[in-house]
Amino acid sequence: MSNSFNDNLTEEIKSRCNIVDVIGQVVSLKRMGSNFKGVCPFHNEKTPSFVVSETKQIFTCFGCGATGDVFEFVKKYYNLDFPGTVEKLAKEYGVEYVNNYKEDGKKELYYQINREAATYFLKAFCQSSNPGLTYMLKRGIEPNTLKKFGIGYADGDWDSLYKYFMSKNIDVKILKELGLVSESKGRFYDKFRNRVIFPIINTRGKVIGFGGRAIDDSSPKYLNSPESTVFMKKNNLYGLNLSRQDISKENCAILVEGYMDVISLYQSGIRNVSASLGTALTENQAKMLRRYTKNIVLSYDADSAGQAAALRGIDILFKEGCKPKVLHVTDGKDPDEFVKKHGKDAFKELVDKSLGFVDYKISVLRKKYNLDSYEESIDFLKDAADVLRNLSPIEADIHIKKLASEIKISENAIRLEINGNNTQEQQIIHNHFDDKEEKKIKEINSSMLLVEKNLIKLMITDYEYFKIISQFEYAFKSSYGEKLFSVVSSLYKEEKELDVMKLQDSLETDEMIVLSDIIDNVQLADKEEQILQESLNKIEVEDLKEKENSLLMRLSMADEEENQEMIKLLTEELMNLQKRKMERGK
Repeated sequence: MSNSFNDNLTEEIKSRCNIVDVIGQVVSLKRMGSNFKGVCPFHNEKTPSFVVSETKQIFTCFGCGATGDVFEFVKKYYNLDFPGTVEKLAKEYGVEYVNNYKEDGKKELYYQINREAATYFLKAFCQSSNPGLTYMLKRGIEPNTLKKFGIGYADGDWDSLYKYFMSKNIDVKILKELGLVSESKGRFYDKFRNRVIFPIINTRGKVIGFGGRAIDDSSPKYLNSPESTVFMKKNNLYGLNLSRQDISKENCAILVEGYMDVISLYQSGIRNVSASLGTALTENQAKMLRRYTKNIVLSYDADSAGQAAALRGIDILFKEGCKPKVLHVTDGKDPDEFVKKHGKDAFKELVDKSLGFVDYKISVLRKKYNLDSYEESIDFLKDAADVLRNLSPIEADIHIKKLASEIKISENAIRLEINGNNTQEQQIIHNHFDDKEEKKIKEINSSMLLVEKNLIKLMITDYEYFKIISQFEYAFKSSYGEKLFSVVSSLYKEEKELDVMKLQDSLETDEMIVLSDIIDNVQLADKEEQILQESLNKIEVEDLKEKENSLLMRLSMADEEENQEMIKLLTEELMNLQKRKMERGK
C-alpha cells in the first residue's frame, strides 16, 4: 500500500469496512472454519482456492498467489490506481477525502487554460496597432522587454475572450473560477477589457493568473485575477520566474510593489528584482526569496502606505532569517519613474545606501518623536529598546553604543530598558512559537526514512549514482521520497548536471524543508560508495522482509488438509527467502 496517503485516512477506512463484506459484494464466499472461501476472481479455477480472513482482514489465493488487504483487492478487482481505490472506499464508507491526484489533474487543466488566455492576449498585443501597445511604448518599454514578460492586451469588446473559449468548448465555470470571465443576470462577459495584461508566471513556468492595467480612466486602475486552485497571491512573486538566477548571482533581491517597477528595472539592467502581488509581503513569499538569497532590499513607494508596508515586510523577512534593508526613492514616486529619469547607476547608488533592519526602524521612530522633548525622548527610547530586544547580543551591542552616542544617554540605561521586566514573559511567548515551528519541521523531516535521504543525497551529488539508484524506485516509500525521486529523475532527463535551483523551484514548501534537511544534514563524508552499498543492501533486506511476511500470511491461511502441496511449496519458498535474507543481513 502506498505511503503517499495519510495513514490516518487509510486506517479510518479500514476501521469502517470489513474485507468480507467488500469482497462478498463480488465473490460468493462460504465460511470454512474461521475463514471464508470462494472462487478466485483473478484467474480461472473450478475448485475454490481463494481465502478471506475476517480476523486478519486479508485475502490470499493459493492458485494464482494474489494476496493483500482490502485496498489491494479493490485496486486489483476494479483495475484502479491507489488514489482511485482510496476514493472509492472513502465514498462507500463515508470517510471525508480529498483526492490530491485529481486536484493535480485539475490544476494542469487550469494552467493550460491560463496559458491559452495569455497567448490570446499576446496575439492581440502583437498582431496590429492597439491601445495596449501604444501605452506601453509611451511608458518607455522596449519591444524585447515586452516579449520577455509576455505582455498582452485585452480589447475593449465585452466578450472576445469568452467567445474564443466557447469555440473551444471550455467549461464557463472554470473561466469564472480563474477570473477570466464574469457573469451578470445570466450573461457572461470578459473580466479584462481595454487593459494591458501582465501574465503572472510561477517559477515552474506555469501561467497562474493575470494583472490588468486600465488604459483609459476605468476603475480600478489595476485589476487582478482572483485567488483560485492555481493562484494564491501569498505564495508567488511577480517576475521571479525571470529574475531568480540573477538574484542568486547578485546574492541580493530588490523587492518592489508593482508590475511596471519590475519591468522598468529589469529593462534598465537591474535584473535581481521581483514584486509582491500587493504591498503586504507574506511569510511564504519571504521563504521563496530565502531560497535564493538572504539579502533583500525593499523598494516601496515613499508615501505613508509604502513606509508601513516596508516596516511589516522587514519584520517578516527578519523572522525568516533574511537580512532586510529598505530603500525609499528620493526623486520620483516609484522605482519605475526614478530609473527612467536617472538610470541604472543612480538606482544602484540608492541600493548601496539602503538602510538595514535596525537603522530603518530607528529612523522611522526618530521622525515619530521630537527628541528635543524630554518626555518624547523617553518614549522614543522605549520603542527603540523593543527593536533592539530581538537582536543577537553582538548586534544589539553595536546598536546600543550607536544609539547611546546619538541621544546622549548611558549604554547601561538602554540595556536596562531592553532587559526589563517583560523580557521573561516575551521570551516564553517567543519560545512557544519557535517550538511550534520547530515541531512542524521535525514532523516533516521524520516522515522520510534515513535510507531514502541517503539515496536522494547521492542522487543529487552525482549522475553516476543516480543511474544506479534509478533502478530501485520502489525504495522510496514516503510521499516526500517519491516526489524528490520523481523530480530529480525528470531533471536528469534534461541534462546530466543537476541544477539544484530548478529542483528547488519544482517543490512545494514542505518538500523544500525536506530537501534542505537532506542537503544540510545528510553527511556523506567521502564514503559515498560505502553508503550506497549499505543503503541498497538495506532496501533489499526490507524487500525480502515484505515477501517473507506475505508468505507467512498465505501459510497462516492455508487449509492443512486441502492444500498440503501448496503448503509444501510455500514453505520451501519461505526457507529460500529466509536464507537469502540471512545472507544479506551478514
